[in-house]
Amino acid sequence: MDYLSGIPIEQSETRTSESVSEMKLHQMNENPTVHADRSIDEFENMLRNNIILSARAMFQRKINFAVFARSRCNPMYWHLMRTGGFLLRRGVKPSDAIRDIYFNSSLYAFECATAMVIIYYHAILNLIGENLFNQLFPNIYLYGWHADPDLGIGAQYSNQILPGDIVYFNNPEFNPLTPEWRGENAVVLGDGTFFGHGLGIMTAQQMIYTLNKMRWPGAYRSAFLSNSVTRPNFNHLAALSNWQRDQSIKKDRNIVFHHNESSISFDYYKYLLSYFT
Repeated sequence: MDYLSGIPIEQSETRTSESVSEMKLHQMNENPTVHADRSIDEFENMLRNNIILSARAMFQRKINFAVFARSRCNPMYWHLMRTGGFLLRRGVKPSDAIRDIYFNSSLYAFECATAMVIIYYHAILNLIGENLFNQLFPNIYLYGWHADPDLGIGAQYSNQILPGDIVYFNNPEFNPLTPEWRGENAVVLGDGTFFGHGLGIMTAQQMIYTLNKMRWPGAYRSAFLSNSVTRPNFNHLAALSNWQRDQSIKKDRNIVFHHNESSISFDYYKYLLSYFT
């Protein structure tokens, strides 16, 4: 095991020789009852690969990082709200609006949790196609970790991570003058590196070194890779991908919680959501 500021991380998590499929196959052999449905497992593998591709594409487009107060977007597709969130314009296809973030990237700036949700939407769109995507996600609102309930985003505490997972680098003694560096949400790319919006593609050691430079003067506690692992609900999304196009899709009420705290982890967002709503 490697230890990054006291958090044990298994070597298999960042091996460069294993693909998503190979790592999942290893898990299936260890516990075949967990992944009994081959089609669902294949969907998960494809979506994980798409998440990695969407993360790399966001890095290549060099979209700017910004706190909520300085967020910006393309007004042809989104309303920029006073909160810093992006509300899909009426009459705009959700698929077109998500793709525009990548096509017209110079018009956009957002913080790192928002980036992770955009990556999820973009990865799913490229997997299931625009017709079904537009049926499933007709009212997209981008604000931090807020997302359509059908994404089924959830976090668990684990020392095992897979390519396509989102992890959190915690910076416990960040400078209060720059609270956006309280931490960094990052996509596991599977080759020993991570993509974090605002920092780019780095190894874990490089992420920690960079965050440590953002601490308050006199700080002594290092940033570290936490054991919070965030994933969408692969099984639910796989089931939705098999729906008939002519079926009506009933959407649950989706509460929006405006917290104005950039760069928070998903589990901390859920804590805030449960505490204040």
